[in-house]
Amino acid sequence: MKQVELAERMKVYQSFIARLESGQRRVDVVELVKLSEVLGFDPTEIVGRLARMSD
Repeated sequence: MKQVELAERMKVYQSFIARLESGQRRVDVVELVKLSEVLGFDPTEIVGRLARMSD
């Protein structure tokens, strides 16, 4: 999926997606949920993985 298409589906600017991809901006919880809806993944699984990594 291209940045433009993801941005349209999330109702944000393409530059916002570019900043996420490049690591210039972190994803907050609300954005993670929105991304999960658009991309079709379980946000709790991602959070769980991150929690295990920090142990």
